[in-house]
Amino acid sequence: MSESEATLPDRRSTYHHGDLRERLLEVVRDLVETHGPEGFSVAEAARRAGVSTAAPYKHFKDRTDLLNALVSDAMDRLAGQMAAERDRYPVGTYEAVAGIGQAYIDFAKTEPGIFRLMFGLTEGHEDEDALQQKGNLCREIVETACGACIGAEATDQAAVLSAYILWTSVHGHAFLSIDKKNKAEADGLKDWHFLMTVTRAVLDASARR
Repeated sequence: MSESEATLPDRRSTYHHGDLRERLLEVVRDLVETHGPEGFSVAEAARRAGVSTAAPYKHFKDRTDLLNALVSDAMDRLAGQMAAERDRYPVGTYEAVAGIGQAYIDFAKTEPGIFRLMFGLTEGHEDEDALQQKGNLCREIVETACGACIGAEATDQAAVLSAYILWTSVHGHAFLSIDKKNKAEADGLKDWHFLMTVTRAVLDASARR
């Protein structure tokens, strides 16, 4: 062992109980972005975090539990970004609705691996009430903004259906963008132009109904 190696602190001794959980999530986030959700093991995450292979199981039941925790964290961040972008514009405007979509697309482009995991993870996902509630929160952000735009409550059928149509449109655009599909069309249509176009079309149609 070299002198420099001998002076390095043992990383296992530097983690407090709560810190290790966050460190493992950080490591797994990087692994998912690099190798995809199937491209790592809990043992690999532990090695990269500098802890024993048994240490992660003090915080997570298994690999699925770890991935669910990663998705939970991501959904919190996505909801926060959607709300922040919405709040940049006056309530009840097309821009406020489009801003939500911009945050969604930006998240997908910034963290494509995590984005795919959020919407591709199925094992144990449907049984996690907390994850379902966080998904509902994201949906309610869209429904509330749509309702404000057409003069309806967030729970009104027109607001709910408008939100669903917009969400699926933006979701598809986000996936096509990060998967480099329809690249010529995507490059020729800026995200904001796309968002304002579909927002106007959907909400105007909803208002007419």
